[in-house]
This record gives sequence, structure tokens and C-alpha cells, in this order.
Amino acid sequence: MSAVDPAPANLPPVLRPAHPPVRSLADGAARIGGQLRGGDVELTGVTLATADLRPGEAFVAIRGANRHGAEFAAAAAAAGAVAVITDADGARIAADAGLPIVVVDDPRAVLGDLSAWAYGTGADDDLPLLLGTTGTNGKTSVSHLLEGILGQLGVVTGLSSTAERHIAGEVIVSRLTTPEASEFHALLALMRERGVQAVAVEVSAQALTRHRVDGLVFDVAGFTNLSHDHLDDYADMREYFEAKAMLFTAERARRAVICLDSPAGAEIAARCEVPYTTITTPAIAADPDTTASWTVEIVDERQDGTTFTLRGPDGRALTTVVPTIGRHMAANAGLAIVMILEAGYPWSSLVAALDGGRIDAHLPGRTQLVSGPSGPAVYVDFGHSPDAFEKTLAAVRRVTPGTVLMLFGADGDRDATKRHDMGRTAVEGSDILVITDHHPRFEDPDSIRATLIEGARRARPDAQIHEFSPPERAIREAVAMVGEGDAILWAGPGHQDYRDIRGRRAPYSARELARRALRDAGWPVPEPSWPVPYPADSTPASDPERPA
Repeated sequence: MSAVDPAPANLPPVLRPAHPPVRSLADGAARIGGQLRGGDVELTGVTLATADLRPGEAFVAIRGANRHGAEFAAAAAAAGAVAVITDADGARIAADAGLPIVVVDDPRAVLGDLSAWAYGTGADDDLPLLLGTTGTNGKTSVSHLLEGILGQLGVVTGLSSTAERHIAGEVIVSRLTTPEASEFHALLALMRERGVQAVAVEVSAQALTRHRVDGLVFDVAGFTNLSHDHLDDYADMREYFEAKAMLFTAERARRAVICLDSPAGAEIAARCEVPYTTITTPAIAADPDTTASWTVEIVDERQDGTTFTLRGPDGRALTTVVPTIGRHMAANAGLAIVMILEAGYPWSSLVAALDGGRIDAHLPGRTQLVSGPSGPAVYVDFGHSPDAFEKTLAAVRRVTPGTVLMLFGADGDRDATKRHDMGRTAVEGSDILVITDHHPRFEDPDSIRATLIEGARRARPDAQIHEFSPPERAIREAVAMVGEGDAILWAGPGHQDYRDIRGRRAPYSARELARRALRDAGWPVPEPSWPVPYPADSTPASDPERPA
């Protein structure tokens, strides 16, 4: 069995351990309190999707928004499934598939515990150290910084983030910010096989409320901040906060490091059920007078990095450089360092690896400089919330002597309540604003752009605001508006290698499109350090000028 197998529909591969344990279905049913209908069989894993199913696994059929997963039980059987685990309605639907069925009230709620049992990756099993980070912004950056710093300490690392999955040096593009529980436990089992010693995990609010990290206890949990986002999934900011707060319970973590830069940090600390320490960066904190156990002091900001000093109890201090712009990135790096310290790594080792040097970490699509030594500086970023726009634009402004141009679009079929604030924040922090498309999904892109422009116009009626579609044209127009000493911040696409257009993932890379626009304008560009999702001489699929 291959650990990495191809997946359909342009999705990244699903990962499996090469040598999964063999389990009894009857034992699994007893563990999750399910009713076994049919004979006992042996299984080697669990999955939610027939497309990802491997022979010998159990198919977990969950009711979706439009269809019940049990409708695909026959397809699962044809693919080699040995059993179906579902609810009572699903059991009736799946009865004709001819497989043993385990009936539970809520199959998603037991998926984490079931997966931990199937792969031997529960809290009491021999696992790598688990470091989980949650918050609105910074989760991905902290995760990649954790991995980079641990690597400098000589630790064999794993990573699960919005951008990528890493297994002892192997890199795989991610599907979800946090994988489904079945995929996550299989990933951990594979990491254990590969000798991974510590894993940095990005933990979204959805991962907590949708049971994706069930069956795990994080050795250290980190909190970055909370701001307006994801109100398509949560009724209001209180419900969104409560989802994040779930990580800081004794059921899910052993220790915690809490950033106090946003007001939510103080409430997380007040409610935290495990031993914790706190950190703040006065230069970006909502209340600069906030006191914390650890403080990040900004020393210098340049295009190639931000220098900061981390100060803590007992006179501890180290000065290092995070390899990207932004005071918020220094805050992320400080949080990562303290999380590693709380995990049990010696302070002396951190000082030896970092003090007076640089953090050796790659942060894909996080304020990533894709331009060359001359011409406008072009940064591609994944930020897609008003708070992220404000912090990143301020960072670009501080290292740019000339004009700052902001280019962005908004997700379709996602939180529409933040769009006016996205337009407002973007226009207030830039000299020129260019509105374009991002992932329209099934929403009208013209309407999305109109809402963004409306928010910007309300804030600055006389601002220089342009609208171009598609984004292939927008970046060319943006480059034509700026020159030497100026900067473009293209926010939203970050590391992603596709656009979601009416359910189809069209190959697409903002980083590569920015390079092409610069090169066509006569500016030198570096060779890409990322995979390009379409040939060098082609035009991406979302461009209407693409030849038939």
C-alpha cells in the first residue's frame, strides 16, 4: 500500500500509514457505543470519502447538506470497503450494499475517537509532540515558524497547515486548514512511521466544532488573536470565540501560550483550564500597556525580515530575525518560540540556534516577496480579513518609500458581512486600490466586487480605486501603475494554486502571475521557489483570452 495515493478532482493526495494496524470491527463498535449489524471483520483504517477509500477500510457515512453519505455505500463496497459506520437513516439506505454496518447516533461526533483507535494515535499512544495553534490570523505563520525553529534545534518535524502538509521533509499541498479526523489520525500514524518527533498543527475553529481534532490532546496550544471572520459558519463573534476557546480545555491541551494583543486573549487566559503563559507585542497590541510574561520588542523592519527581541521571566532575552515583513510576524515568531519552550525544549538551545541570527522558516504565501532587486516590490499574501489587511498594509508601508497599491478580491459563498470592512481597510491603508476577483465559487463575481468597492468608496470617496476582472488582467494593470520604490500587496490568494469557479478548480498561481506581469513590464524577476500549476508558455484557465 502506498503512503501517498492520487486523488481525483485536482485535490491533493490523502496520506495513509504504510503499515496500519489491523483492528476488529466488533471492538470498534464497542468503543464508540455502536450497534453492529452483521458479522465481525478486520479493518485497516476509516474514511469519509469513497474517492479516498482504500481496500480494507471502513466507510463512515455522514449526512451532508444535500445528500446522505450512505447513498454511496455500494460504491464504497466496490472500492473495497469492509464495513459502513453510519446513523439509523444511513443504515436503512446502506442495507443493500451487503456490508456489515455499525449504527451510532452521530457518526461525525465519534469519528475522532474511532480514527484514533483505528490508527493507534490516541492521547495515550506513543505520538510525536503536538503543537496546535488557533486564532483568526497568524495560525499558518506560527505553524511554519514552529517547524522552522524546531528544525534548527535538530528535531525531525511534521506540519499540518492551510498551505501544506510536511512529513520529515516531504511536502504535500493541503486540502483543508485542518484535515478531517480520519485523515488527520492517518497522517499522524504516517508521521510516526517516518520518525517525526514534533508536529505543528494549524487548528481552525471549524476543526474544533466539526470534531476534526477529536481524539487528540495537544502538548501545547497557542492562541494568536480574534477578529471578524467566518460569520458564514458562526452566528456571531461570540459563537466564533467559543469555538476557538474549546482548544484551551483539559480535554484538548496540556499547556498553553496565549497572545494578549487582541481583547479576546485576556478572556482565553481567564478561562484556560491548563497551565499557561502569556505574550504580547506592544507595537501592535490593542492595549499597548498590556502586561504579559513575555514581550516582543520590534528592533528593525526591512524588506527581507523583521528583527525583534523576545524578553521573558528571569531576565531571559534573545534577538533574532523573522524572514518576512511585519510586526505581526514578529509577534507570531515570539509565540512560536515560547510554545517550543513550554513544550520542554531548553532555553539555552533556543538562544544558541536563534540569538543574533535568523529563523530558518519558509512561509508560503505569507507576505511573500515575489519581485526582483529592482522595480516595484510585489508581495503576495493569504490574508483575507479586515484585521489582516490593516496589519499587512501597515507593514508594507513601513518598508516602502513610494506608493503602496493594494490588489484584492473576496471569496464567494463565504462570510459576506466582512466585505465592506475589507474595502474600507484596504483603501485606508493604500494609495491606490485595485479590486478584482478571487474564488467566486457559485456567487456572481460582479456583485462581490461591487460590495467591496462600495465599502471602499464610503471610507474614501475621492480615493483612486480601480476595478479589473479577471485577476490576470488586474495584476498587469497594477504593475503598470507603479515603479521603482513602490509596492504592490496582492492579498487573498497567497500560496493557493487554483481558483474555485462554479465548483471547478482552475489552475492558477498569483505568485506566478505577478512574476509574469513584472517580466512583461521589463522588470527582472527571480526564479520561482514554488511549483507552477500551468506551463510557462500557457495562460491560466480563468483568463478569457485563453485560446480555445
